[in-house]
Amino acid sequence: KYDDGRLLPAEGTPERLAYTYWLHYAEGSFMPLMIMSLIMNRIAGAPMPFFAKPIAKGIVAKVRNAYLDPNVKRNLDFMEASLSKSTWFCGDDLTAADIQMSFAVEAAEVRSDLASDYPNIERFLTQMRALPAYQAALDKGGPYKLMGAD
Repeated sequence: KYDDGRLLPAEGTPERLAYTYWLHYAEGSFMPLMIMSLIMNRIAGAPMPFFAKPIAKGIVAKVRNAYLDPNVKRNLDFMEASLSKSTWFCGDDLTAADIQMSFAVEAAEVRSDLASDYPNIERFLTQMRALPAYQAALDKGGPYKLMGAD
């Protein structure tokens, strides 16, 4: 609605295909893992009767070890590899898909050491945060803290 055509790649281009993919990947593939991670953190630290705590922590550990951690790593590895080939997720120009991905990547940042393990993802975040529009949004809305951040 507010884009003047800069944030949407042209029809029929590989960038448009990547745009459609990453636009939906953010919320459909990666954010469910980030939400599950948040829930597991909350369960592990929730107040409960002393006898239930080891059971809850055991369940959380099994979910993390068998499903959550390997899938988060697999997705971060995939994003890292994708960003090693281009400046942004859809090529060398910023798109709305990059904006959509930025929140998902920020959610991963509070749960991972992106700087040492995923330098291309860290570069993406640094670029995103340096954008005048990102800075203007923070100026207007104020800083925010993602749940799960210390």
